[in-house]
Amino acid sequence: MTQHCEPNMYIKEPLTKAQAVVIWLHGLGSNPQDMAGLASQLQIDLPIRHVFLAAPIRPVTVNNGLRMPAWYDIVGVSLLDREDYHGVNQSQQMLHQAIEQQIQDGFHPRQIYVAGFSQGAAIALFGGLSCHQTLGGLLILSGYLPCRSQLEMKQDKNIPLFFAVGTNDDIVLPAWSQQTVSYLNDHDFKHVVLNRYPMTHAVCYEEIQDISTWLYQHIQSQNVEVI
Repeated sequence: MTQHCEPNMYIKEPLTKAQAVVIWLHGLGSNPQDMAGLASQLQIDLPIRHVFLAAPIRPVTVNNGLRMPAWYDIVGVSLLDREDYHGVNQSQQMLHQAIEQQIQDGFHPRQIYVAGFSQGAAIALFGGLSCHQTLGGLLILSGYLPCRSQLEMKQDKNIPLFFAVGTNDDIVLPAWSQQTVSYLNDHDFKHVVLNRYPMTHAVCYEEIQDISTWLYQHIQSQNVEVI
């Protein structure tokens, strides 16, 4: 069952020893329960530890300064309006601490996957790419790369990256995700998968199926490597 560990972290353990761990980051104004609901729909017959992080409560400029769970501030509707490096840096440190905690708990870095939706996907990508440990993979759901010029790229170029894009998304525009994928390809990341779905700013059933297949295949292959 779900176990409360720290103020910003919740863990759901499998019934048997975990083969992998997925760290989940929710979207703006959301909470770990949303990601727990997504994780519960995965169709993977493997023991996986799920770690759900909660964003800090902070004022969000685009929402009239209303305080809400947010990984960083957003001041407007354009991509450049999402360049709050101070907030992004704070949140990537939270993610790195969560990754280090999994390693301390006995997981090999390549057994660790980071997944996020929307603003959480932005931190999953920024924090994953700046992590010096070679992770198992990153799942970027309706997301993009913020603060590109300030990113200290440390991740292995062979890391698997799964992108999911809603073709009708008017919150995180499909073009932003495509620009991010092109940026990663230009920087020689070799295993970037881009999946497009006819949806808005959401997660659909076909996407969950694809996530399940992708995770299963990579967890199985990584588990063989790290034994």
